[in-house]
This record gives sequence, structure tokens and C-alpha cells, in this order.
Amino acid sequence: MAGELNVLCAGAVKGLVLALQSGFERASGLRLHATFGAVGAMRDVLRSGAPCDVFIATDAMIGSLQASGELRDATQRAIGRVQTAIAVKASAPPPAIDSAESLKAALLACSAIYFPDATLSTAGAHVAAILERLAIRDALASRLRMFANGAIAMRELAGADDAAIGCTQATEIRYTPGLALVGALPPPFALATVYSAAVAAGARDDEGARRFIDLVAGASSADLRRAGGFDDVPARDDA
Repeated sequence: MAGELNVLCAGAVKGLVLALQSGFERASGLRLHATFGAVGAMRDVLRSGAPCDVFIATDAMIGSLQASGELRDATQRAIGRVQTAIAVKASAPPPAIDSAESLKAALLACSAIYFPDATLSTAGAHVAAILERLAIRDALASRLRMFANGAIAMRELAGADDAAIGCTQATEIRYTPGLALVGALPPPFALATVYSAAVAAGARDDEGARRFIDLVAGASSADLRRAGGFDDVPARDDA
């Protein structure tokens, strides 16, 4: 029986992991068991004691979990940088979102706003902060549609009316059928999040974990990452 590699993964990286899964399984002889969700939810799953060989989340969370000993030091690899972006149904005309003023107008004009959990997800927390900064949260309260993660929020948006808007990580928008990516949030609300992978402290298959991280973050999948909405991460200056 083939061994199993357990991966806890942020929703923003789901499309990439699924695209690489079958090739990795054939090459490694391992069966990949991946669980996806908001970064905070994946952290909670890790802390619950669930099996985990590879943990994929925001770069900041990876660093924090390494500092606490929950992930292994010196195993962190950057996968790519993802913009928080606006989505609409593919059948809908894209709204103007190139400035703070046009973004505010688009949000006020929409029939509903679909976004991920504001307490557990990076994009959801950012959406909540934007609504507060624009002073429109109360005006839009009845139109807010919050879901456990970005994948669910975008799937629900795909079944909504053409006047609805979604906001989550660009990668989650790209792999949801029926949606169109309008564009990244404009300044001063732009948010680019780096996602990374690391080996879990309790990994049962260290070699397999490192091999999968090499695939997800390495040169062989670079074109796939870019096509899926990941930007390259500038090299760190350690001088």
C-alpha cells in the first residue's frame, strides 16, 4: 500500500496543489491527502493534532509557527505572492476599481459582497478593514455574504446575480468556474500576500514532505504558479 503525505494548505494555494497532485503521486508513490481552508483554520487543525507533513500558509504564519516549534526550522520555502482581488460573474460587466473612490462606488452599487471569514482568513480580514476605512460597513451590512473560506465564497458568488461582487485572493478567483477576475485592489487598499510551505514538526515522512515542497515552490512549477495567479517573490537581501 502506498504511503500517505498529509498537507494542510491555505485556500489560496489549493488550485496549485490540486494541479500538481497526480504528477507528484505518480513520481513519488505517495498518496497526497490535502486539507484546504482559511489560514487560521489550518493553523487550528495543525494544533488539534491532525496528521501533517507539509503546512502551507502565509509567510508570516509559517514564521510564527516555526518560532513556536510547530514547524521545522530551515524548511520554509516561498511559493509566491498573491494579490487580494475583486471578482464578478463572467457574465457581468466589470466595475471600475482603479481608485479608492471607484472601489467604494462599486461596493455601494453591488447587490451583495461575497468574501471569506473575517477572523480566520487573510482576505476576509482585509475586506472587513476596507469596509471600516471606507465607512460603509453599516450601509452594506445586509449585503455582506461571509463564508468559511475563499473557495466557498467564490463558488457561491458564481451562483449569484450579475450585480454581486466578490473579494478574496486572486488565485481562488482564477480557479472558480463562472467568475471573472476584475483586478487587484487599488491603492491604498492593495494587499499582496506571500505564501510559503514548511515541514511540520510532527511530520511522519520528512523526505516526502521536502520533495513535495520542492515541487510546489521549485522551478519546475514556476510557469504553473504564474498562470494560477502567483507573482514571483523578490529574493531576500540577507546582507
